[in-house]
Amino acid sequence: MAETQSVNQDGCPVARTADLISNKWTPLIIRDLAKREMRFSELERSLKGISPKTLSERLKRLEDSTVIERTCYPEVPPRVEYQLTEKGHALLPVIDSMREFGKVWLADEECD
Repeated sequence: MAETQSVNQDGCPVARTADLISNKWTPLIIRDLAKREMRFSELERSLKGISPKTLSERLKRLEDSTVIERTCYPEVPPRVEYQLTEKGHALLPVIDSMREFGKVWLADEECD
């Protein structure tokens, strides 16, 4: 019973995962970073319609959740790249399932 109460207080695993990825941009950021390390400007270009402020907020949240890591290179001008962590790579089957669901059940438009 104590275990059930703990899960209810902290949210079930599905609720915690949904909280992490349940906005328009986060799954798309993870999708893009699955391909390779990317700079902020590359992500901004690949995510048509995202504002720089929103992208910064999402990247910070993913970094705080250890889904991505941010690497700063000591160059002039400074170069910052983002990549998935092991935890981020573990989310890829979830993203792939979303893609397959969309293809089968929401197949009105093509996308990556």
